[in-house]
Amino acid sequence: MKTKQQYFLNSKWQELPSDLNYNNCQLVFVFGPSACVVEPEIYQYLRKSYPVADIVLSSAAGGVIDDRVYDTSAIVTAVEFEKTKVRCIKTNIRDHKNSFETGNYIMKQLDQSDLKNIFVVSDGTCINGSELVEGFNHSNKQHIPVTGGLAGDDERFEKTFVGLNEIPGQGNVVAIGFYGNDLLIGHSSLGGWDEFGPERTITRSDKNVLYEIDHRNALDLYKEYLGDFVDELPGSALLFPISIKINGLTKSLVRTILNIDEEKKTMIFAGNLPEGSKVRLMKANFNKLIRASSEAATNSFGDKEIYEPDLAILVSCVGRKLVLQERTEEELQGAKRVFGHNTAIAGFYSYGEISPMNIGSQCELHNETMTITTFTELIN
Repeated sequence: MKTKQQYFLNSKWQELPSDLNYNNCQLVFVFGPSACVVEPEIYQYLRKSYPVADIVLSSAAGGVIDDRVYDTSAIVTAVEFEKTKVRCIKTNIRDHKNSFETGNYIMKQLDQSDLKNIFVVSDGTCINGSELVEGFNHSNKQHIPVTGGLAGDDERFEKTFVGLNEIPGQGNVVAIGFYGNDLLIGHSSLGGWDEFGPERTITRSDKNVLYEIDHRNALDLYKEYLGDFVDELPGSALLFPISIKINGLTKSLVRTILNIDEEKKTMIFAGNLPEGSKVRLMKANFNKLIRASSEAATNSFGDKEIYEPDLAILVSCVGRKLVLQERTEEELQGAKRVFGHNTAIAGFYSYGEISPMNIGSQCELHNETMTITTFTELIN
């Protein structure tokens, strides 16, 4: 596998050294702010540069290249495989009954006996991420790892854009299937948040809208723990996500609060919260957040003495970026120290991360995590 990375900054293309063959490149990832990724000149330049590649574009709350994050640049990572087959498909939520059926459709389209991984880049505002991954899991009879994330748009939470071989638009989901026995795929997802307060039970909810915890109004209960941060809602909610243990899961997921409705006294989350689930409040621990990135990198591939990944795609949550602020790049640097200089690092800050909890388990929607997928092509 060969990679080439470049970024569009101050109206100029900056390139990192590479011996990738443009004409043999099969796959190109483009992550960046909405204003960049929907710019026709960006896509036209890449289409001309990589004539046979599938080009996947997504808006982001920050693009990642190496150990840096860029808020105003389009980040490009091109991949040339020697033996691995790649197949990309795009669909739109408007073409399906709901997000579940969207995920179910994609899984059926990509499923083959030699499928090794699916990497998903989904609209982050029109799609219900929890139902999307449920759709993937429903038809995933081979337990193929599904990883990726939901597109972002800084902290606006208004519109996100995803595209395949075209200028990206709203409501799209792009999925990439990787096929063959010569590709090693690794994945890991960790948060690093501190839990506090007693464990409680969700007693009334509707998908991603939370009404009651322990038969008390959830918003009122939540505010009791925020102290001075109450006056900064809903923005301060990114500092205090919740952990949720859904029936059947041994580990907790993290859920981000996207908004609150003072009139209805409800809380709107980035993923579903089934009734009967156990929840606890969480708060930021800066050192643990950064350390979780290193641990996720370590867990995402095998023994470093045997091999190093060719490519690592990091999908971190916009909430982590807003919490870490000027320390954001420390979590990228932590991952890079694990991977070393031979691994190309790309990625984006998202509205939700997709990954199995453990090897062999079904995929889940995560929030406020660092989620990493590694790719290594075996060359004889």
